[in-house]
Amino acid sequence: MGVRMRPCARMPGAASRARSRAVSGGECGMPGIGRLVYFERWIDPLAQTLLSEGPAAEMQRVSRDDPGDVVEAAFLDAHWYQLTSTRGEVPEAFRVDARLLGRAPNLLAVSTHGAGFDTVDLEACTRAGVLAVNQSGGNLEAVAEHTLGLMLMLSKRAIEADRHMRRERGWVRGDFTGHDLTGKTLGLVGLGNVGRRVATLARLAFSMRMLAHDPYVADDVFAEHGVERVPLAELLGEADFVSIHCPRTPETEGMLGAAELACMKPTAFVLNTARGGMLDEYALADALAAGRLAGAGIDVWDVEPPPLDHPLLGRDNVIATPHIAGVTAEARERMAVYAVDQWRHIWRGERPARLLNPEAWPAYLKRRTAILREARADD
Repeated sequence: MGVRMRPCARMPGAASRARSRAVSGGECGMPGIGRLVYFERWIDPLAQTLLSEGPAAEMQRVSRDDPGDVVEAAFLDAHWYQLTSTRGEVPEAFRVDARLLGRAPNLLAVSTHGAGFDTVDLEACTRAGVLAVNQSGGNLEAVAEHTLGLMLMLSKRAIEADRHMRRERGWVRGDFTGHDLTGKTLGLVGLGNVGRRVATLARLAFSMRMLAHDPYVADDVFAEHGVERVPLAELLGEADFVSIHCPRTPETEGMLGAAELACMKPTAFVLNTARGGMLDEYALADALAAGRLAGAGIDVWDVEPPPLDHPLLGRDNVIATPHIAGVTAEARERMAVYAVDQWRHIWRGERPARLLNPEAWPAYLKRRTAILREARADD
């Protein structure tokens, strides 16, 4: 279901009419709120249904297939921008960086569909007085469940056994001897929304010992979730499973390379359901080939999709999934609700709940007053 198309009540000037004709998917909204540009689609049709049920900005869809002048016209008039957080799904010209912000002088806020913000340059937004929000927590159940699923399949060697049965006539059961999860040690690199949920599920279901490294989370949060705070090197050396649950930033990019993987036990597994680029995939492949690690579960990749000859894809002790940990019907609906709710708060002049760059708030308020006053005058 989409937003019902209806004729505009106002009569725009010639330049405005030309821009509206140039932009695909124009949908008229509530005067005075401004114009929201969204890239190709909302994460779930529920978002458009919710937007149609109350005051909303005028909507404009942009697509990678649109001519350049169409895209330029859309961003020239944009006040708000909605896009996905996955870099592989957003061409560079549609990512929020200094260049796009220069093409969108009236842009006030940007929102990503998911928990990530890889397609948004936060520093550039802050310098421009543009708010950036995401939908963190919307897919935490889905990603946490996927993480535990990978742990179970790796520990029980279930995928290895499945592959064997599909290509061999017989089997020797002992060839697929696995391990219990109960009582093992799980090391979490990052203790945000997803990391905390993984900790809770793993502790309750499998009585696992929980370690975590996250310098940005308070001690009381560690204590509340039954997690021991340890340095990264200690976590790598003690954990039977190392699972990444932090955002990709300049600080975390490439943080688990050959030297860090060498600190791990040869019986340990590596999991990444967060973002590609933080784990050196080729160093991981070398460690697995040399028997220095037991296996890996990888849902996110430095380059998406990875090449078919990627060394991790050829190993039976690697479970590879195509960035789907957070892709469930429930998670997508929840993130749609979060996104619409945050836009409504922003349109009312209220501070959004999942603001990524709070330091931009004062400059944003000043810009908002002037820019929306002009938008109301145009209406």
